[in-house]
Amino acid sequence: MSQTEHFLQRLPNDIGGIAAGPIQWVDHELEPWEKRCHALADVLDFHKLINTEEKRRGVEALGADLIGKLTYYERWIVAFANILFQKGILTPGDLARKMDQVAACWQAESAGDDVPPAHP
Repeated sequence: MSQTEHFLQRLPNDIGGIAAGPIQWVDHELEPWEKRCHALADVLDFHKLINTEEKRRGVEALGADLIGKLTYYERWIVAFANILFQKGILTPGDLARKMDQVAACWQAESAGDDVPPAHP
């Protein structure tokens, strides 16, 4: 591959100009988790943990297949996790434990039980 071909190669999220169906413009209210994701991005940037460029590269690193399967904010979450893992700020075990805690809260809430504390 020549240097010119390398620079012209598309990144996974570079879909401009590719044939596709018509765009369906739909205004929708962000889901609460999407709002929290956006707030998390702001917090990570404010504390200089992940900046916009790192987030962009993190999404691109997901690859075309995964990018095509995830929603916009799902891509952000996966990219944030991967970046924080790479920086040693978060471990997969930390994330798994927190996800288990959140799942337990949701299950308890849906069962009408007392909700366990989110931050033990």
